[in-house]
Amino acid sequence: MDVNTSRNIRQCYNETQARIVQYLKGGLEKGKIYFKSKYIARELGLSPKEVGTNMAILSEICQELAIIKWSYSNSTTWMVTSRSV
Repeated sequence: MDVNTSRNIRQCYNETQARIVQYLKGGLEKGKIYFKSKYIARELGLSPKEVGTNMAILSEICQELAIIKWSYSNSTTWMVTSRSV
């Protein structure tokens, strides 16, 4: 991720949200589409509840990613795709 993209993410979101967006973008680059809150939390050192709350916010405000609450089975699963900007 280049410096300008990283700077734009920090300006649009709080620190936790910026970390989640960067994590999701990294996952998308590896071909992932579905993300579980508990695994995001584990990777980023957050609680699953903290991830879920911020993912819900990001689903409303994130311009770069389409974030959709997909299912619940032991943890909320989110479907994430890149938006054409």
